[in-house]
Amino acid sequence: MSLIEADTSAILLTLELASITTALLMLIATPLAWWLTHTHARLRAAVTALVSLPLVLPPTVLGFYLLVLLGPQGTVGRWMQQLGLSTLPFTFAGLVVGSVVFSLPFAVQPIANAFAAIGARPLEVAATLRASSWDRFRSVAVPLARPGFLTAAVLAFAHTVGEFGVVLMLGGNIPGQTRVLSVAIYDHVEALEYADAHLLSAGLVAFSFLVLLMLGRYGGHWQRTPA
Repeated sequence: MSLIEADTSAILLTLELASITTALLMLIATPLAWWLTHTHARLRAAVTALVSLPLVLPPTVLGFYLLVLLGPQGTVGRWMQQLGLSTLPFTFAGLVVGSVVFSLPFAVQPIANAFAAIGARPLEVAATLRASSWDRFRSVAVPLARPGFLTAAVLAFAHTVGEFGVVLMLGGNIPGQTRVLSVAIYDHVEALEYADAHLLSAGLVAFSFLVLLMLGRYGGHWQRTPA
């Protein structure tokens, strides 16, 4: 595989990983954010701290413990082997699991903030019109919280694209399988191929700038637009 082909493969693999991770995060983060916004359970503080842990935990630490947990000697790894399944470390599926865990707060927090900003009044009005709990959530809460969903999706995607520590610890550096863009940049720097590293890094800088620009322009516009 040539250098250009290897870098192209890393870029495509990164985009695939970010797309799958973002889709899964939206499915996981939406009910979790709703629960955190409306529950009065004693576990709320503990769950909030657990969800937010990747924000303060070094990525290599998170990646290490995921590697131990999902590996052949880990709890999840042994359980998967008992079911006749392959373990997840050093596979693309393992990268997806690690990315979902690592980017979870970037999806949950914007959606939870959007749900909290709605307040109780719109849901109470819908309840007086005999709307069910599901109807109130689907027809009232979700449309009003759409800026939060946009922010969550964009941040989750961008954060996954820029991952390094977790993906390297959990996925290693297997071309075409687990070698993502951040790992490719590291390889170029380690090999003193600064021109190639600069090209990929500049692309990430431009991508990050466009993400922030889109959030600033379109996110603010949607917040000012009546639902």
